[in-house]
Amino acid sequence: MHQRDIYAHFHPDERRFVDQAFEWVERAANQHALKRTDFLDPRQAFIVSTLANRNPDAGCRFDGGYAKAERRRAIIAPDYRQLDEEDMGISVLAVTSGDGKFLTLDHGDYMGAILGLGMKRDKIGDIHVLAGGCHCLVTTDAANYLHMNLSQVHRVHVQTELLPLDKLETSQVKLEELALSVASLRMDGIISDVFRLSRAKVLVPIQAGRCRVNWKFEEDPSKPLKEGDIVSMQGFGRFQVLAVEGITKSGRVRVKIGKYT
Repeated sequence: MHQRDIYAHFHPDERRFVDQAFEWVERAANQHALKRTDFLDPRQAFIVSTLANRNPDAGCRFDGGYAKAERRRAIIAPDYRQLDEEDMGISVLAVTSGDGKFLTLDHGDYMGAILGLGMKRDKIGDIHVLAGGCHCLVTTDAANYLHMNLSQVHRVHVQTELLPLDKLETSQVKLEELALSVASLRMDGIISDVFRLSRAKVLVPIQAGRCRVNWKFEEDPSKPLKEGDIVSMQGFGRFQVLAVEGITKSGRVRVKIGKYT
C-alpha cells in the first residue's frame, strides 16, 4: 500500500489525519507497535478502519465506552495481537451540583467548560446530559486533571467524580422534528430551511469547508441528501434526514428532518 495512492479516496482537508493514521498502521504492521488513539469521530474511525483493512499485517479495535458510542478510541496493533482484552483507557467523569441549576445547562455548556480548561477535544468522548448533571466519557490520562480542575459550568458551581464504565448513565438523543416541503433534495436548500437562513448565507460556510455530511467534508451545495444522512454546519448545529416522504401535487418533496437540540 503506497501512501500517495490513498489520497484520492479522501478530502484534501483530511490529508493530515490520513497521514497520521497511515503511520499508525504502518508502525503496527512493520514495527509491531501498538497505538491507542484518542477519541475519533465516525469519519476518522472510518479512515483508520479503511487503512487497517488494506494492510493484512495490521488490525484494529474501536470502543467508545458503551455499545452505541459516536466517538470512539481505536487500538491499532499487529494482526496477531488479541485486542478484545486490551484496556481502552476510558473513564467516566460525573458532574453534579446541588443547587438545582442543571435544568439550564446543555451539551455545549459542559463542552465549553471542559475545553476552557485547556483540554483538547480529542480527549473527550460522548457527553450525556442527565437530569442531575452529566456523565462525560474521557481518556483516562485526562480524567484526573478534569476531576481536580472542573469546578464551574456556565457560572454554576459543580462537583466531579470519577466512575467506572459500568456506572455510566446514557441519555437519549433529542431531536426536534421538522416537516419540510422543498424544491429538491439539494443540500443547500435543505440547510437553508432547517437553519432558517437565506440560500446566499448558506453558501458561504459550505464553500468555506464548514459543512459535513456523515462527518465527511462536503463543499458542493448541490449535493443531494438522502434518508439517514447526518448534516452538520459549524456554528449552526446538525440535523438528520429522517425520511423522504414523497412528492406533493405541486412537485415539491416532503422531507422529515430531526434537528439535534
